[in-house]
Amino acid sequence: MHEEPLEKDVDVQNPLEKNYQRYLCLGGIINEKDYNSAVERVRDITTVDEMRIGQTKVMSDFAGIELHNSKNSVDPRVILYGILRNDVRPEGVKYHHSQMSDQRIFVEALRMLGDTESVNKMIKAHPNISFKYQREADE
Repeated sequence: MHEEPLEKDVDVQNPLEKNYQRYLCLGGIINEKDYNSAVERVRDITTVDEMRIGQTKVMSDFAGIELHNSKNSVDPRVILYGILRNDVRPEGVKYHHSQMSDQRIFVEALRMLGDTESVNKMIKAHPNISFKYQREADE
């Protein structure tokens, strides 16, 4: 079984406020340009593909994470996961988050929003997946 330290809680005033340094401290690996782009796009999206909602529901249910989706609004964690999952690796880029598994992308979305409680639940629910990353020098 893979043992991994859990994330420490971070005081989150506004989960959609850009704070790349906080994200990096939580173990995030997405580059700053992609991070900023994704966080900006969250504000503009009001609907999410049903498939993405279903994917995040399965992952969150398995990990014991309660999502707050309603008829009139979608949980920002679902929106951000959908944005990251739909991103396409730019030409000439060796490493990109589009190459990650669904669980890893969901954890990155949770880290971006400062949701350490949910990150910890995902780590516990998936002991055979490493959510730790080594930042590549050529990113």
